[in-house]
Amino acid sequence: VVRTSVVRLLSRYFDVVGAVSDGQALLEAIDTLEPDVLVVDFSLPVVSGIEAARILKRTERLSKIVFITVHNDPDFVRAARHAGALGFVLKQQMNTDLPEAIEKVSAGEYFTSPSVRGL
Repeated sequence: VVRTSVVRLLSRYFDVVGAVSDGQALLEAIDTLEPDVLVVDFSLPVVSGIEAARILKRTERLSKIVFITVHNDPDFVRAARHAGALGFVLKQQMNTDLPEAIEKVSAGEYFTSPSVRGL
């Protein structure tokens, strides 16, 4: 449901080159799809989104990462940034924050949903 919502939302603003169901599929698809920006759910199955980001960082993939999550906690933001992400969007604000996050991240800037507690 979330993946479909994200694709529908982002297709209005960007070229969506693919959508996957889990972190392992993400790792397998990245070389073929060559996305500029990845929108990754923090809690993907098989390989978590955060672990997939850590793997991509170690392999020096050039895609920029925006995490989406329900976790409204600055510790998750810090973990995401440590894993190489530039963006962090709360799913509750996805419709308003995600397009802006992708624009900022594409330009090499950080973006965090303004309502994240403690930031």
